Amino acid sequence: MQNCARGAKTAQKTLMTESNRIEFKRELTRELDIEKEVVAFLNYREGGIIYIGVDDSGKPVGVKDIDGDMLKIKDRIRMGILPSPMGLFDVTIERIEEKPVIKVFISSGSEKPYYKKQYGLSPKGCFIRIGTAAEPMTQAQIDDLYTHRVHNSLKNVVSPRQDLTFTQLRIYYAEKGMQLNDNFLRSLDLLTDDGKLNYVAYLLADENGNSMKLAKYAGQDRYELISNNEYGYCCLLTATQKVLDKLDVENKVSSVITPTRRIDTPQWDRLAIREAVINAIVHNDYIYGAPSKIELFSDHLEITSIGRIPQGLSREDFFRGVSLPRNRELMRVFRDVELVESLGSGMQRIMRKYTKDNFEFGDNYIRMVVPYNWVDVQEKVTGKVTSKATGKVTGKVTGKVTGKVTGKVTEKTSDKILRLITANPSITIARMMVALSMSDSGIRKVLRNLQAQGAIRRVGSDKTGHWEIIEK
Repeated sequence: MQNCARGAKTAQKTLMTESNRIEFKRELTRELDIEKEVVAFLNYREGGIIYIGVDDSGKPVGVKDIDGDMLKIKDRIRMGILPSPMGLFDVTIERIEEKPVIKVFISSGSEKPYYKKQYGLSPKGCFIRIGTAAEPMTQAQIDDLYTHRVHNSLKNVVSPRQDLTFTQLRIYYAEKGMQLNDNFLRSLDLLTDDGKLNYVAYLLADENGNSMKLAKYAGQDRYELISNNEYGYCCLLTATQKVLDKLDVENKVSSVITPTRRIDTPQWDRLAIREAVINAIVHNDYIYGAPSKIELFSDHLEITSIGRIPQGLSREDFFRGVSLPRNRELMRVFRDVELVESLGSGMQRIMRKYTKDNFEFGDNYIRMVVPYNWVDVQEKVTGKVTSKATGKVTGKVTGKVTGKVTGKVTEKTSDKILRLITANPSITIARMMVALSMSDSGIRKVLRNLQAQGAIRRVGSDKTGHWEIIEK
């Protein structure tokens, strides 16, 4: 079930040297103890990366049978290491100097010590990364790690219900070309060691008691609540997608037309906030019984995840994107259905747009606070503020433009649909129904009207095509 690769990435420069987090291997052979190297990174506090197809000097030599080797690596890691490393590693393709190489990304695990299944909890089975090598652990180190192992993971918590169904989960996998077989409960780690449905299964089931809140307030504090939407009581994948769709609707775009150009400014960066929301959901500490929440204020957005930084990570590790998934089973499923692209990449995308100052760390929560982007033209201009989606004039601006709205605006359903299409041209009618709480016929009627007005066009088929906004 582990996804190997969804396309090769290109590295612009040659890898330099091996380090505490990087290991080079010229080729995958039977003699290469890949399990040993992976175990060492799983037990290391920062995890690491193994490159197959790169020699000891850092020169890429390529991999001949790249698909076959990727499958072998995946199977050897999955079958040869305990506790289960599923959800803690990624196997992808990179091109370095036009040579295809295999990149194995390994997160630090929370169930240390990890060990080679063949040798068990012994110095022959347990390794840890020291410098540029995988070194055997002493029995004292093994015993110490075992006594501090995290035992209260979601996998070990019995679901409050055992009559769960998983139709929605099956649909998400089917959409990505994967079929869940009769053994999927075991392969996705949805069972406790004694065979009962666990809390991960509960969160991914068609019906459960988990619900995320997306609240909207009139001002800069929580005094005046405008709306309080709940997304949940269903598969966590579905609830996550509903939250993301709703945020796309709320992410208004301000535009200023100057004598030389038009400046378009969304209230927040869509991709960065998408990553922040998914991170908050996947890494939320559900042991506390509280889900993550999103709050919209008049001037900023807050995303709150319950739980501290995982033990073994510092704040600097957190901001550098060092991956130590709190809920590896959820991470694995979210990555399978492509809500998460690759391990360790989410924080990197967030930090391209925002800074450390956007984060708060409480005793039992992590919160991201994002001030809205307002249009700010420093030169003196005379222009008009327009809506990107419709081109409708919403007011005149003279001098410094701040994007501040002084009056109330009631947005039409057509405007909301145009904004959804602008944010995601491939959005489906089903997603529009969820985001706007409308019926199928109601959405289709508005779409027909917009097409008749020449505001949008459909490109391609209903299944694989996309929408286009027609600029006038």
